[in-house]
Amino acid sequence: MTSVSELLAANLHDVFGNRDAVTRREAIERVYSDDVVFTDPDGTVRGRSAVEDKVESLLAEAPGDFVFSEDGERYIGAGIGALAWAFGPVDAPVVRGIDVITVVDGRISSVRTFFAEPVA
Repeated sequence: MTSVSELLAANLHDVFGNRDAVTRREAIERVYSDDVVFTDPDGTVRGRSAVEDKVESLLAEAPGDFVFSEDGERYIGAGIGALAWAFGPVDAPVVRGIDVITVVDGRISSVRTFFAEPVA
């Protein structure tokens, strides 16, 4: 069984941070349940293909030097976890957020993404 910590990392690095469509799809199949629900400030999508479309669109719009990086500790509970992240050039991220996942039967069944408020 895959641990919550491993799934947090895979969601960020193997899926959202992966610009190779083939290995990203393999990760999606491995990491998410068939009916995964992904929610962010833009709305909610359901299913692996919908998550794949979301990631593909995000990465297509982002400059090539933008990467996802972990931005703090992983927080782990029974069937739930959270991970803060940053997105942008390595030393100058332009957006920060946190993913909260729910895990059922060793796969992510839901992801809730929150963005940090911009500092005024």
